[in-house]
Amino acid sequence: MGAEGCDDAGVYRLTDECALIQTVDFFTPIVDDPYRFGQIAAANALSDVYAMGGRPLLAMNLVAFPLGDMDKSVLRDILRGGLEKIKEAGALLVGGHSIEDKELKYGLSLTGVVHPERVMLNSGARPGDQLLLTKPLGTGILSTAIKGGLAGEELEKLITECMITLNRIAGDAMAQVGAHGCTDITGFGLIGHLFEMAHASKVSITVDTAAVPLLPQTHDFAAMGIIPEGAYKNKKFYEKWVTSQLAALDPLEMILYDPQTSGGLLIAASPEQIVAMEKKIRAASSLACAVIGTVQEGEAGRIMLA
Repeated sequence: MGAEGCDDAGVYRLTDECALIQTVDFFTPIVDDPYRFGQIAAANALSDVYAMGGRPLLAMNLVAFPLGDMDKSVLRDILRGGLEKIKEAGALLVGGHSIEDKELKYGLSLTGVVHPERVMLNSGARPGDQLLLTKPLGTGILSTAIKGGLAGEELEKLITECMITLNRIAGDAMAQVGAHGCTDITGFGLIGHLFEMAHASKVSITVDTAAVPLLPQTHDFAAMGIIPEGAYKNKKFYEKWVTSQLAALDPLEMILYDPQTSGGLLIAASPEQIVAMEKKIRAASSLACAVIGTVQEGEAGRIMLA
């Protein structure tokens, strides 16, 4: 499978029963705790495999580390956090590569497996489908508030728990019930990933903005103008595809453009499949998930905010 639809990973068919999933992801720290940073970066990378309908199999560490400026214990804690999430996913760490760099970076190169007939693409959404979002939004805005000293430890702990939570439960539910298409919500924000799904599937999408789950205080900080630069970049790029019924300057609009780290899965499936998946996810996860929209025929890539 090629890169035409901007999917989350590459897929290579080995046999009639098995296909490989290949992906890589790494970034700079978004929290001060190195152990937590390792967990977040690993969970974020693993999400690409779940979004393709697959199971993580092998992982390799990717590290850039300033040896002259940081104690090696920081690196040990990062790798320990990453390894914990790799093990939680049922995968094996088989090596990695490191370089010396002035800016710390960490992530994973991953190999997963999936049955060729069960690969999830973002091009699979069909008219009549509902859209299920499996994690609340707000990590970009809340991280910005925390960096600015405007939010306390409890909020930092809450969003960290959200980011380190694997999409394994949602991925397993999708594999058991079946779905038509999937992607995960990361740096392009909800609207960016909705556009990719709608454009690749040649459909339009209507979002029930009141149904979109948010992390606590996200709306309050957005109303204060505590919004990361990435959200404005996303808005500038994608707004031409958006038709909005929201009031002018409604903070929710920028929340929908907010770049997420280790966000949830966005799953397109029939209403019956969505009900079954949502039931399984709610039974096994404390994070908010919700049906946030519908798919219909129309201009490919058009996003309507209702």
